[in-house]
Amino acid sequence: MWSAAILVGGKASRFDGRDKSALVVGGRTILSRQLDALSGVVPDVMLDIMLVGGAPRTGAPGATRDVADIVPGCGPLSGLHAALSAARHDVTLLVACDMPYVTAPLVRHLLSLAAGADVVVPRTERGYHPLCAVYSRACLDPAARRLASGDFRLASLFDEMRVRVVTADALEAFGNPDRLLANVNTSLEYLAIEANGMQS
Repeated sequence: MWSAAILVGGKASRFDGRDKSALVVGGRTILSRQLDALSGVVPDVMLDIMLVGGAPRTGAPGATRDVADIVPGCGPLSGLHAALSAARHDVTLLVACDMPYVTAPLVRHLLSLAAGADVVVPRTERGYHPLCAVYSRACLDPAARRLASGDFRLASLFDEMRVRVVTADALEAFGNPDRLLANVNTSLEYLAIEANGMQS
């Protein structure tokens, strides 16, 4: 059994502060698309899905609860810290709320690699993708130490954890890695993703 956390508390400073999870891609909000993908991973087992950071959204279909950052204002690392602190299971999938093309098969594959690893993270030519990755509870204390020291880089956790990398070649079994891991940072990126979303 696994937990999943959707990070919804970012400032979206490059997107005029808009709520990126509410952006519509292919006729549906990104949040709706993600909740569908996550809830489809384990049909017979309740998946613990959290919305981490941001304003409370109780009532979002498929999300079991809202979780506030324990150490606010420190970026995705504080979201991971809050998610691992609140997770009901030892393994948690972390997903940024601006990734519309995350699919159930991709999520299922990442989670299937969690045994014997503290982090399961995709890596493409653009580098690591720590906001679509799996983290074990073993990452909680190192995350807390980094927050206390002021080192808020999520990928810095990888230096001391057991990391299993999922290469672009492996990701291709589930679709185009660039599409699967696409996220919305700017209005121009949203326009491009929205245009592509009409095909999905």
